[in-house]
Amino acid sequence: MAESSSTPTEIAPPGVNINVPHSARIYDYWLGGKDNFAVDRAVGEAIIKAIPGMRFMATENRRFVHRIARDLVLKEGIRQFVDVGTGIPTRPNLHEIAQLHEPSTRVVYVDNDPIVLVHARALMISNPLGRSEYIAADLRRPRSILTDPALMDTLDLTKPVGLSLIAILMLIADADDPWSLVAELRDALPSGSCLAITHPTADFDPAAVAAAVKSATGAGMTLVARTREAVARFFGDWEFLEPGLTPVSAWRPDIRVDDPKVAYYWAGVARKP
Repeated sequence: MAESSSTPTEIAPPGVNINVPHSARIYDYWLGGKDNFAVDRAVGEAIIKAIPGMRFMATENRRFVHRIARDLVLKEGIRQFVDVGTGIPTRPNLHEIAQLHEPSTRVVYVDNDPIVLVHARALMISNPLGRSEYIAADLRRPRSILTDPALMDTLDLTKPVGLSLIAILMLIADADDPWSLVAELRDALPSGSCLAITHPTADFDPAAVAAAVKSATGAGMTLVARTREAVARFFGDWEFLEPGLTPVSAWRPDIRVDDPKVAYYWAGVARKP
């Protein structure tokens, strides 16, 4: 993708600040998308310089989403999902995988970036037997997610829900207590619900990840890499599904990766007793 500076030729939807990088647009850049701006590409390239395999890691996160959508439908009987920190739609989306296996599945996507909203309603078309909705909300205010009219109209929170938090918790500093935010979402879900998380870590290559974090924070972003123990805390007392909390490439892979630790993310899925 050709680089360009932040000039008036870069036109953004209303509410989108093209001078401040955003994680959804940086991921879009890593995945080969076009819904990003010079500031996003600059941070994306700086992180790639620190971690040359970053594009592969972003792809591994997407593959994890596909696997959990399939397995939670087929093996856990989940028929409704909440995906917080959706990002810019990249096909196949979670609801497309889930509805492939169970057309009646319902999915609510959540993100706080206006550019995601622009694309979500055009690209997240549901199977007629199911439903997909998008709400503009922030993980930092979990109650606003849980009480959103579109979510309450789409989902039945008395029945099991698949809650996915894919590469989003890294954007919340420890001082803001992301564990409590996730706990509020967990506590609102009934028995049989499942929580899926991926989270970047410095456990596998501390120097490279430290350089990547420095690039992001230097551009004004919050980016926190956490240890396996810190990531495990997000699941509370829920029971891990096999194979537990693993490198993202090692969670029920369709294609074996020789060294799963080449993707610097922990990943896991747990079920509420």
